[in-house]
Amino acid sequence: MTDAASSPRRILMVRNDKLGDFMLAWPALASLKRANGANHITVLVPGYTAALARACPWVDEVLVDPGEKAGRPAQRELLESLRQGRFDALLTLFSTPRIGWLGWRAGIPLRLAPATKWAQVFYNRRITQRRSRSEKPEYVYNLELARALQRELGQAMPEVTPPYWPLPAEERRAQRRRLGDELGLDSGRPWLFLHPGSGGSAVNLTAAQYRDLAVGVSARLPRPPLWLLTAGPGEEAAADDLAQSLRDAGLEAHRVPARPDLAAFARTLSAADLFIAGSTGPLHIAGCLDRPTAGFYPAKRSATPLRWQTCNRAEQRLAFSPPALPGQETEMGRIDLQAAAQAIAERIRCLADNEE
Repeated sequence: MTDAASSPRRILMVRNDKLGDFMLAWPALASLKRANGANHITVLVPGYTAALARACPWVDEVLVDPGEKAGRPAQRELLESLRQGRFDALLTLFSTPRIGWLGWRAGIPLRLAPATKWAQVFYNRRITQRRSRSEKPEYVYNLELARALQRELGQAMPEVTPPYWPLPAEERRAQRRRLGDELGLDSGRPWLFLHPGSGGSAVNLTAAQYRDLAVGVSARLPRPPLWLLTAGPGEEAAADDLAQSLRDAGLEAHRVPARPDLAAFARTLSAADLFIAGSTGPLHIAGCLDRPTAGFYPAKRSATPLRWQTCNRAEQRLAFSPPALPGQETEMGRIDLQAAAQAIAERIRCLADNEE
């Protein structure tokens, strides 16, 4: 390895789709930054995830993608930003023709992406992954691309481990104090966060299933937990309805108050003793924070618990999906909620024993 090859580089990484996809890019970002602390890491993300990208400890600069439907002036402005960035390398985790074309037009010398579709013609380094087979977690595929880029740059490939969002311990304590004051919560009881929405991005349990799950978990614990419901934009009413349904069933339930932006919402999740959701962005935020998670997934190959595994430690995650039956891959009604409730309750008891 020469000094020139191992010198700091200006790297642009693109993950400009949904929240969960971006959170599963954080292990790759950690690897790129830890390869050389002086690397300048820029991310291109949609406006929706920009606040969270700015909170990422591995990111130095955030560019907002106006999207493929934006007009020519916005596309020209983005192209000019890429040119002014003087990037040494472009890493696209999800390849699209527009981004490939922009990277080529911007004159970025090293452009690496998965070898998929005709977009790859704009890249001079292509990595075959065959993600459609879903043989590995998404964040592992992303890490493989980051390490391929590091090899091209002659940089180290450090081992990276959770948490990929390493908040200070005081941050979690502060978030719990704030929530406790806002909602009058008992800090001695388990705080189980439940995110019933999906943002339309994933097949999910119904509100009735989540109610039955919560009742089953609560019945199996020596101390009744507190149920804290979170909601994305437009999901508040549904979360309030579920909270009332839980209260009608004799449980204590609250909706977490709205936060000013996505980064503030994400930090609130650090207060969870365990986070429950479908395969959604908030579940993957909790995974990045290395909080205990319980995720619900369909049996569809492109959406399995393996492919969309959270990136917390193995002992911190639970995953549930229905039996894989032909023609019923997205039928969540076949999930065994009693078995899931038992597993979640056991995990909470284990966490409580470890704290003692």
